Amino acid sequence: MKKAEIKLTIELDDNNVPENILWESTDSQTKEQMAVKSMMLALWDHQYKNSLRIDLWTKDMPVDEMKRFFYETLQTMGDSFLRATGETNIVEDLRDYCAHFAEKMEINVGK
Repeated sequence: MKKAEIKLTIELDDNNVPENILWESTDSQTKEQMAVKSMMLALWDHQYKNSLRIDLWTKDMPVDEMKRFFYETLQTMGDSFLRATGETNIVEDLRDYCAHFAEKMEINVGK
């Protein structure tokens, strides 16, 4: 069986606020850590039937990029949900909401 490992390194300031978020994967073409400004990790706990989440962002994450990050996360959650369930109708509704979200947050989705 093939195994892959994903490693996250979070560098915190004196108040435990993330200053840097670094990640690397054993499956990656590059063997160096990649810096990111924000991350969301969601896991499903089968035993307790609930989600476990870690949402982190660096203190210098720009608000406009955070809005875009949420928009793109919602979009890709729709993609994942469609692949996992085949529920096209509700995914179309989610896409409609994403368009509404982008408009309200003034996100230019063309770029």
